[in-house]
Parts: sequence; C-alpha cells; structure tokens
Amino acid sequence: MTTRRALIAGAGVLAAPLPLRAQPAWPADRPVEVIVPFPAGGGVDVMTRLVMPLVAAQIPGLRPVVVNRTGAAGQIGLEALFNAAGDGYTIGATTIPAHNAIPLERQVRYRAMDFTFLANIVEDANAFYVRAESPFRSVADVVAAARARPGQVTYGTTGIGSDDHLFMLAFEAAANVPPMVQIPFAGAAPLIPQLLGGNMDLAAINVNDALQLKREGKLRILAQAAARRQPEAADVPTFREEGLDVIAGASRGIVGPPNMPAPVVARLEAAFRTAVNDEGFRREAERQFMPLRPLFGAEYKAFAQGVDDNLRRLWQVRPWRG
Repeated sequence: MTTRRALIAGAGVLAAPLPLRAQPAWPADRPVEVIVPFPAGGGVDVMTRLVMPLVAAQIPGLRPVVVNRTGAAGQIGLEALFNAAGDGYTIGATTIPAHNAIPLERQVRYRAMDFTFLANIVEDANAFYVRAESPFRSVADVVAAARARPGQVTYGTTGIGSDDHLFMLAFEAAANVPPMVQIPFAGAAPLIPQLLGGNMDLAAINVNDALQLKREGKLRILAQAAARRQPEAADVPTFREEGLDVIAGASRGIVGPPNMPAPVVARLEAAFRTAVNDEGFRREAERQFMPLRPLFGAEYKAFAQGVDDNLRRLWQVRPWRG
C-alpha cells in the first residue's frame, strides 16, 4: 500500500508542468546565415566577409556564417534568401541592377522590391577597359569604330542582363551607334585574361575589376560611368566629360527576406551604419578597391525602386533577352 501511494505521488510530481525555460532573444539562439549569391573571392563576397564581423560586434550574440549559394548569375542565392523565414536568421548580399534585371528576363522565385533592404555598401562605376596597345584611345574612337564597322566591334561583359550589359545598352543609346557584339562571361575573372589576350576589342566591366592591371600598365580605362571621377581612378574622365550622359555601375549591399520584424531590422540597420563608418573598415575598403556608397533602410529601398523603374522602361524599348 505504501509502495502504491509512493508511486502515485511520484507520478503526480512527474505530471506537474516544468518551469518554462527562458528563450534567448534574437540573435543568441543560433547563427545568422548570410547568403552570398556569387562565388567566393568576388567583389560581393569580399564586401560581405569584410563588413559582417563589424556588424556582429555591434549586436551581442550575433554569429554570422557566410554561405556562397551560386548559380544563374545570382538567381539561385536570391531565391533562397527571398524564400527563407523572415525571422532575422537569414540575410544576404545582392547587387543592383542585376537584382532587378533578372526577373524581367526570366521566371524567378522572388519579387525584387519585396526584400527587406538593410544597407547598400559599395557602388562601383562601369568603365571601358582596353589593352594597353589598343588603337582605342578615347570613347570617341569607340563610337567611330562602331559606326564605321557595324556589328563587328566586340566587347566582353559579366553576362546578359548584368550591370555591364545594361551599361552597354545605355551607351549605345546615348552614342546613337548600332549594337555592338557582346561576349558574355560568368564573371570578371574569366573575362580579363581574354581581354589581355586580344580576344575582344574592349571590356565593359567595373572600374575596380581590373584596377591593379591598369596600375601595372597592362590595361587602360577610356572612361568611367560615374557622376564624378572615382578617387581610385582620378585620372580617368567620366562619360559625361566625354559628351555622353551615361551613369551606371554595380551597387552591392545587404538585404533580408520580406516581412522581417521591425526591431530586428532596426538593430541591423544601426549596426551597419556603425560598421560602414568604422575607420578600420574604410581603410580596408580602400585597400580592396571598394568605393563606398552607404545607403540604409528606406533610402536604400528608394534607390532600388528608382533602378527598377528605369529598367522597366529600358525593357520596353530594348529588351535584352528574347
């Protein structure tokens, strides 16, 4: 009898609810995945790996883990990011205008303007690169050749619908020249050796994609599509200085899935502001040839919306696929 009562009493103890264990608040309970939709070692990847430790230093418990999810010119990684839970445990890098251009040319599993825009960090202007021995000495030479030899002047880009390709469409329209022949590559790394080897007339890439080769005298920049000369290439004229109203480039930043919690967004935005203004970060960005253009939250989204609107107008006039 005593044994039976003891068992019943013991069962009662086991059945009693356990005290609720306090759940750690974001982001302490698990790492934050930071998706980079491009290969390791590229400009977007370097930017992400450089800034995230400084962001983590501003938010106790934040443990960022950078993951490269590549494919389809960034589409694979952007889709994974967009469809992740909007709980603050997944954010990722992107590059504009490709971010907005991809959905115009093919079916994707994301809506470009529905991401949570956290911080743009870098803006790298497009430029015309040529070999040191190229007969093209100026933008005017390129225009003259395109008109004299329609459909024969060749240029390399980092892919159809990339910022480089869209820049070339804008150039052709501003210069009123017939379409030149694009040679698309999977990135600047495979493109540059082909330019050095003389397998194309020029390359439409970002200023900082081959700046070291310019400094070594192996390549030249004819012009940069910036509103004003980038400090890294202060000796290179802008397209506006050459008489063509062309401004284009790649803007690289960090976004999150839709509908992230407002308190999490606010903490991340504040952390990115502090990180990008860190003197050590700015010195390293300069060493890495990363021209900074910080934009945060609503300002970043407004910038992206302007790009989106312009691309849609361009698509109606000059669709680059199909």
